[in-house]
Formats: sequence, C-alpha cells, structure tokens
Amino acid sequence: MNIVRAKDYKDMSRKAANIISAEVIIKPHCVLGLATGSTPIGTYEQLAEWYRKGDLDFSKVTSVNLDEYKGLPRENDQSYYYFMNTNFFSKINIDTKNTYLPDGMEPDSAKACGEYERIIESLGGVDLQLLGLGHNGHIGFNEPAEEFVPQTHCVDLTPSTIEANKRFFASYDDVPKQAYTMGIRTIMQAKKVLVVVSGEDKAEILKKAFFGPITPKVQASVLQLHPDVTVVADEAALSLV
Repeated sequence: MNIVRAKDYKDMSRKAANIISAEVIIKPHCVLGLATGSTPIGTYEQLAEWYRKGDLDFSKVTSVNLDEYKGLPRENDQSYYYFMNTNFFSKINIDTKNTYLPDGMEPDSAKACGEYERIIESLGGVDLQLLGLGHNGHIGFNEPAEEFVPQTHCVDLTPSTIEANKRFFASYDDVPKQAYTMGIRTIMQAKKVLVVVSGEDKAEILKKAFFGPITPKVQASVLQLHPDVTVVADEAALSLV
C-alpha cells in the first residue's frame, strides 16, 4: 500500500487526478470505477479542467460506479447518476452510453445486482477503482458487518450512514434506506485502487482501516490485501499515523 501525503484538500484532489489522468493517457480504453460523495468532487473538477485545456480525452473511457440508491430515479437530484452527470460526465467528453451504475429503479434486487456483475465482467473488469472512505470504514455501501459480501448486492444502510446523508434530503424519512453496491470481491478485483481521504474527522477511521487489523467491521481494511492500492490523504486525515 502506497500512502501519498497531501497538504490539503486541493492538493489531495490534484494528486488523485494525476493518478487517474495517467491511467487514461496510458490506456485510452480504460475502465474507471468511480465514486460519489463530497471527497472526490475536487478530483473530478481537476480532471474536467485538464479536459477543457485539451490535456485529456475521455472519449474511449468506460466508467462503472460503485453504487446507487434503490428506488431513486436517475432524474432525482440525489441519485448517484445525477451526481455523476452534474459533477463529472457533463463536463468531459465521455460517451454517456459507456457510463454504468446499478439500476436503482429495478425492484428485484437479485436481478439488478446480477446484471451489474455481468456488465463489469463483460468489460473485462475495472482498471482503476476510485474510492472514498466512510466514517465507519465503509467503501461503496459495504457497511460494517460480520462478513465481507463478495458481489454486487442490496444493502440496508446503517443509521449512521442515513444520518450522514440526511443533509441532502428534505427530511430523515426521505433518505433511501437501501442501496445497490459493488461487493468487496468486485472491488478487490480492480487492477488498481485509489482511495481519497480528507479531513481530521477521517483520521481515526483511516488509522483503523489501513494500519489496524483486517476485519469486516471495518470494510476498507480488506484493501490491505490488494496488491496495488494508493491512498491519497491530506495532512489532517493522516494526523494520527
């Protein structure tokens, strides 16, 4: 595991964007695994800026996202499809036909998850998977549990995750209580993994995830077993290590 120390959020975003841009330049047909949440936004903004300057071309890139809320249509401004389109896809020249997320409007969980696994397999897997780090150690929506779930699955969101997401919705009751998410084996099969972490509030979980025991109670800890992981974190997030 390679730990890259950044001065602050902006520096973290630029360093992470450098790693992703190198993948796109070296392999124009690459498959990028993408994440939502506040942490990756700066990385997406940096990549979009380099695209506008003519330094990057996403026309041959395919993307697969980690997760999507169950029951939210794509047009909902809190769906992850909407997030990706607003913060990234609409700002670059990626072909939207080559952007994939789990189908949140498919009520049959087994069908939705099985189809997403087939899509990823048909693409030959993920070349570089971008991840954030949840306050409880979740990656995607793989919440603390008694075991690691290998494949894409439907998950009941924990109260802490629902509480964290409440600020995006009109009320607690409006927050989706389930999501479809890539499983741990699917994530671990990515050829490269890039984790972005920012802020003092993530310092404790960063230490547990990457310097503590490997346990499904801290799902991100399994990344210690991946052969090619880079963690880009700012000084605040690394303040306890």
